Amino acid sequence: MWRAVLLCLLAVFSFWSFAVVRGEDAYKYYTWTVTYGAASPLGLSQQVILINGQFPGPTLDTVTNDNIILNVINKLDQPFLLTWNGIKQRKNSWQDGVLGTNCPIPPKSNYTYKFQTKDQIGSYTYFPSTLMHRAAGGFGALNVYARSVIPVPYARPAGDYSLLIGDWYKTSHRVLQQILDSGKALPFPDGILINGQGRPSFSGDQGKTYMFRISNIGLSTSFNFRIQGHKMKLVEVEGSHVLQNIYDSLDIHVGQSVTVLVTLDQAPKDYYIVASTRFTQTVLTAAGVLHYANSGAPVSGPVPAGPTNEVGWSVDQARSYRWNLTSNAARPNPQGSFHYGTTTPTRTIILANTAPIINGKQRYAVNGVSYINADTPLKLADYFNIPGVFSINFIQSSPSGNGASLRTFVLGTSHHDFIEVVFQNNENAIQSWHLDGYDFWVVGFGTGQWTQASRKTYNLVDALTRHTTQVYPNSWTAILVSLDNQGMWNLRSAMWGRQYLGQQLYLRVYNPTQNLANEYNIPNNALLCGKAVGRRIP
Repeated sequence: MWRAVLLCLLAVFSFWSFAVVRGEDAYKYYTWTVTYGAASPLGLSQQVILINGQFPGPTLDTVTNDNIILNVINKLDQPFLLTWNGIKQRKNSWQDGVLGTNCPIPPKSNYTYKFQTKDQIGSYTYFPSTLMHRAAGGFGALNVYARSVIPVPYARPAGDYSLLIGDWYKTSHRVLQQILDSGKALPFPDGILINGQGRPSFSGDQGKTYMFRISNIGLSTSFNFRIQGHKMKLVEVEGSHVLQNIYDSLDIHVGQSVTVLVTLDQAPKDYYIVASTRFTQTVLTAAGVLHYANSGAPVSGPVPAGPTNEVGWSVDQARSYRWNLTSNAARPNPQGSFHYGTTTPTRTIILANTAPIINGKQRYAVNGVSYINADTPLKLADYFNIPGVFSINFIQSSPSGNGASLRTFVLGTSHHDFIEVVFQNNENAIQSWHLDGYDFWVVGFGTGQWTQASRKTYNLVDALTRHTTQVYPNSWTAILVSLDNQGMWNLRSAMWGRQYLGQQLYLRVYNPTQNLANEYNIPNNALLCGKAVGRRIP
């Protein structure tokens, strides 16, 4: 009898073991080789950064919960890192790919990233986080598709296009870095590129609907996007399904991504696809082509004009972006299941950007402190308890008005806090802020100085979540963040020259109880540098 019971138990165990193995999320393996190459995106041959010989780099198409095993081989003559813009790296800031979490990959060496697109869908990007490499390429699209068992709130499109749009310089990334190191701001860019080109073409069949995933991969400039004669239905913004409003054109700020559906419902010919700079004295324009398969004529007429300096127009559009409360995202439960507006923040942090001169050089700062990178990643220093690498809570939770200083600083927070962050922009230029490891509710935009009374204007019902938000000139933007992802996370200006010269900091989301349910262990292939050299990885 006991033998029969034992055999039965073994059979059940074998069945469930098989089920667990079968149920594990997919693994996808990649090898990317990073090299220099030559291209002429603005008609002048210049050095660019290639990934597997491609400029821009390969599109990384994934599905919710995929495990990505990606070996990066660095054949440049400088250290190199890639960061995954908008991928939350749940419990895994070890794979974030910024200098506060990772040692850069030395020349003639490699590093294998291991991360998961956990509970995410949407349009994202990747790009180099080291030096000014981003100005030379090495960027690409990263798309996370819903699992087949999860419905999406629109019919499957006939095609899917990723558009990487951004400002571009004819000047090399090395010279741009020298300009910044000399204490000067970046010059005005030379042009706008769409997928590394001046005039790319996208084809489709008349009467069918196509998805366009549009990302601002540039260094410093917002743009307005439009398609001649066609309406755009906004369906997703950085992982959030939104109310499907119809737009003639869309403002997309540095580091942001949006997804639209476009129906080819016009006469069969070719139409302009246009991106032009916003809030700039000189307007730069790139014009691609939407080609109907049965087209009878090439593009014609003037390139459709877009808005230029109209701030109010852009603010109104930003406020029109609303969360689709009844739609799911990566999970089957509706996005509106969590009532963020009923949760009282545990802390308010006001972050003011400034452009001080320190030691005779242009810098950018947050609450009077301009960040400088340490030679030891903050995450490694924290893990190994290495003193003298960073200062915790040196930065104040609101601007003090004191003089600016240089510092490697970290803002300490607690795991599971729910915080309110106000980005205060007293400069005459638009700002763009990004937070790694999270998305956040963008609850308010306002002019002038934020006050506690500004909360009366917050959208506490259906504000969308995203990872990057704009802050208009002489204005403020307020966000709410649920700190449910333990780790060391970069909060930075998405405008790369400002980030390079100090407009960034790190959030240490801390839990004193070490638990694999909250955060993964250090990877056994972690690169060690600075004061972490020689330390033992368990």
